[in-house]
Amino acid sequence: MKFTKMQGLGNDYLYVFAAALPPHVKALSKRLSDRHFGAGADGMIFILPSDRADFMMRIFNADGSEAKMCGNGIRCVGKYVYDKGYTDKTRLTVETPAGIKTLLLHTAGGKVQTVTVDMGRVAVGAPQTVTATESTVRLTPVNMGNPHAVVFVDDAEKAPLATLGAALSVHPAFPDGVNVEFVSVTDSTHLRMRVWERGSGVTLACGTGACAAVAAAIATGFCAKNTAVTVMLDGGALTVQVDGNGEVTMEGPAETVFEGEVADDAT
Repeated sequence: MKFTKMQGLGNDYLYVFAAALPPHVKALSKRLSDRHFGAGADGMIFILPSDRADFMMRIFNADGSEAKMCGNGIRCVGKYVYDKGYTDKTRLTVETPAGIKTLLLHTAGGKVQTVTVDMGRVAVGAPQTVTATESTVRLTPVNMGNPHAVVFVDDAEKAPLATLGAALSVHPAFPDGVNVEFVSVTDSTHLRMRVWERGSGVTLACGTGACAAVAAAIATGFCAKNTAVTVMLDGGALTVQVDGNGEVTMEGPAETVFEGEVADDAT
């Protein structure tokens, strides 16, 4: 099985173009994502045929669980299919468990450099107060096709990702688990965010999380609709905009790291 390791702001996955999912895909993702005994990644993404869109994307986290959507991952899907010649479109659709997403590919020298993704409509819930690791936390639940809990803090650099983030991710208030974003507000058009992703732990970036952070910031009054907001993550910056109807667009880079191949007995 051939794969390509790609990353969007350090959020890295192993990408496989295939006609169907391989057997034991969850165990395979867990094994190959291991950073000591495998290729090392936040998970695996399979690019498959679709009868509803140009391509289908299925995402499996480093712990083997399946995710519905990944903003950084879908940008790399766009780069993968264009750079490898599976499409010559610069505007294409990708079917995901969270719905069909539209990608606009920005190219230079025949290769994709950045991708703008129509992320769909965001749903922001009422703020909640929960207790975890002996801390009382006020958070904003956000649905971007996958669940998020946005916590505004004075300094995201000091956010207790590995303790409080991990505890909130499996809190009983979120029976299916949740991605946890710690966000500090620099100004009305700049946010600083760090994230604990369910199924992967601390990651350098989360595209849907950045979208959730901006939506929560708008709902809280820190940012405005129809305004581009730069979200600075550990791996770099994403640009997010939410319009008056709650429709979200996100733009950011996508890069290829290396090509690899897995022996038959490993799959």
